[in-house]
Amino acid sequence: MRTQKRFTPDLLDRYASIGRGHGVYETYIPWHRVGRSDPASEGRSHLQLWEGRQRELLSDKEWVGLLFSTMLPSVVDIREQIPLSHGNSTSELFAYLFNPLASESPGTLQLAKQLGIKHPKVHGNGRSADWVMTTDLLLTLKLVTGELELLAVAIKINKEIDNNRTRELLAIERQYWLKRGILWLLITPSMYDELVADTLRRCMPWALGIPADPVVIDFVIANQNEWSGRSLTYVLERLSNVFNDIDLAQRAFWQAVCSGRLPVDLRRGWRPHEPITLLTDTTFWNLNPIASRRSAWAF
Repeated sequence: MRTQKRFTPDLLDRYASIGRGHGVYETYIPWHRVGRSDPASEGRSHLQLWEGRQRELLSDKEWVGLLFSTMLPSVVDIREQIPLSHGNSTSELFAYLFNPLASESPGTLQLAKQLGIKHPKVHGNGRSADWVMTTDLLLTLKLVTGELELLAVAIKINKEIDNNRTRELLAIERQYWLKRGILWLLITPSMYDELVADTLRRCMPWALGIPADPVVIDFVIANQNEWSGRSLTYVLERLSNVFNDIDLAQRAFWQAVCSGRLPVDLRRGWRPHEPITLLTDTTFWNLNPIASRRSAWAF
């Protein structure tokens, strides 16, 4: 049986000493991790392999948030459970592009004071320490100009944002990113169709599996008029006959879909005999709250 641990100042010191919250791409280490050595999360945890590193998600909703994030064509990195600085610091963008002349923005302690909100603390072993706040997902996007920009995403269930203390902490988090010129989104289940989330969870092994050859994916996209109105069973059988590999057929199809190049309606049911419906690009991306920049922050 897993022993329930709790957060203490000593534990936060250990996290900092071993480099949690630092790194980029494959070298990044989340501040909170999925493991027996960490205090348990309230929901189900998930490990999701993406771009050479296991992403560590502390709830079902964070997993869905990651799946929505990986669909963005411009996303090149995702840092989960990223810590927010207590004091003044430069933008988290400079983990990629060091700039000694970069200006600093206020940390959570100063922002909490400005907002008139009590900063959270932890206690233990006769000590008290300021809690290290985190943001669930920090996306790094590569623009057509080659420049990088960040997008911060907080993920909560609907009932959480009805809690006054949660709203206070979200206000600090939101202000933290705004002061750094970074867009911050609050995503709740009310921001997307649960059928879409179900489809993403089901297709994830292929959508985020071994990348299919671009030529194979191009074939799937080029023949999309043949797939429209056909059952998923028909499409996969047809592709399997062409490629002589059912796994490749699954990967090519779902990688084309989740990249947005084959805009299938993700609100489909789980039954393979149900027909495939193609959407306009705009309608397809509107099903993704992160791609469409929707946010539940309205208080």
